[in-house]
Amino acid sequence: MANPLVVFDCDGTLVDGQHSICTAMARAFEEASLVAPDRLAILSAVGLSLPHAMARLLPDADADFHAHLAERYKLAFQALRRENAVSEPLYPGMADLVHDLDRAGWLLGVATGKSDRGLALCLTHHGLIDRFVTLQTADRHPSKPHPSMLLTAMAEAGASPDTTVMIGDTSFDIDMGLAAGVRSIGVAWGYHAPDELIAAGAQAVAMDSSELRRHIGAP
Repeated sequence: MANPLVVFDCDGTLVDGQHSICTAMARAFEEASLVAPDRLAILSAVGLSLPHAMARLLPDADADFHAHLAERYKLAFQALRRENAVSEPLYPGMADLVHDLDRAGWLLGVATGKSDRGLALCLTHHGLIDRFVTLQTADRHPSKPHPSMLLTAMAEAGASPDTTVMIGDTSFDIDMGLAAGVRSIGVAWGYHAPDELIAAGAQAVAMDSSELRRHIGAP
C-alpha cells in the first residue's frame, strides 16, 4: 500500500523569503549594470529555477546571460548570508502543521526552486529538517512545472499519485502537481494571487494554515 505524502513548496508556502529574494535579485541586476525588476515582477518568478526566472524577468537576453545573472544572484544571496541579513520566517501555523502531519503518519517532502544548501539551511534554522523524508531542489531537477521533483519525491517516499498532495503558492506548483497526477492545493499567502492558482487547476486555495489543514485532511 502506498504511503500518504504531503509535498510543500518552500518560499511563499512554508517561509516568507521575499525580502531576501528581492534584495539579492536587485543586487544581481545592479552588478550587471541593469535596472532591477520591481518587487512584483521578481515575486512572480519565484519557484522557477534561477535561469528560468531570469528568462522570465529579462526575456530579450540570451541563455548564456540568463545563466550569468543566475550566478550573480547566487553570489548576492551568499553575501546576504555572510552579512546575517537573510530573513526567511515561517508563515503562521506552518510549523504546527508540519509537526502534526508528521505525528499523524503523513510522510513529508519539499519541492523547491531553492538550492540543496539553501533549503537545508532554511529547514535546519527552523528545526524542521528531520520532519522531511524527501527534499527535492533545483540543483537536481528541471525547473517547475516539470514533474521531476514530485515523481522523485513519490519514489523516495513510497507514495503514489493518489496518496500525494502538493502544496504551493504559485501556478508553477499547481502545474507541476497536475503534471505529476497529484492533488494540488494552493495557499493564498504567497506570491501568486488565488485566482491564478484556481485558473491553473488548484483543487482549492487555503486562506490560512487552519484551512490548509482541512483541505489536506489532516488531524
